[in-house]
Amino acid sequence: MEVNENNNLVQRIKILLNAGFHGSAWHGPSVLESVKNITAKEASFKSPTIHTVAELIYHITSWRIFTLKRIQGDNDYQIDNDKKDFGSAPKVDKFELETLLMELSLSHNELIKELDTKENDFLLETVEGSEYDYYTLIHGIVHHDIYHTGQIILLKKLCAASASDDTGDEISSRYFDDGLGDSF
Repeated sequence: MEVNENNNLVQRIKILLNAGFHGSAWHGPSVLESVKNITAKEASFKSPTIHTVAELIYHITSWRIFTLKRIQGDNDYQIDNDKKDFGSAPKVDKFELETLLMELSLSHNELIKELDTKENDFLLETVEGSEYDYYTLIHGIVHHDIYHTGQIILLKKLCAASASDDTGDEISSRYFDDGLGDSF
């Protein structure tokens, strides 16, 4: 769709969605940058009371699909249970991880494709059965991505730290290099 005054806001939202998903976001790593080269072991790393990266990837995908379905007018689509929200495979093998990542990318591409058919006025419409509009829903996906990307990055660090915990060394202070190659 050509950028014009009828869809310039939609186009700007697509830029935010793409930056947070693919890269070049001002806040740091994007969704795809956070899972680049992730292993099945990292994606399956489990710590008490938190979801695995595999579950978070499924969750991010689930809410993209929810948003896509709502934009397409499917007002009956719900994420009504934990299995539909976070999936049923906290531990994954390489093939399952590749499938999760492919579904994540496809859901993003479908959302962007659907937004290409919309004009700015659509953003002000209330999402049926809710108290918010499409502008809020789509920006919610941007915020949702940032939140869960941070969790994914932390889980990868926890996984790496747990692998090195067998050395008997004490946990390092945040004021000293933890050997993970970053500044936090």
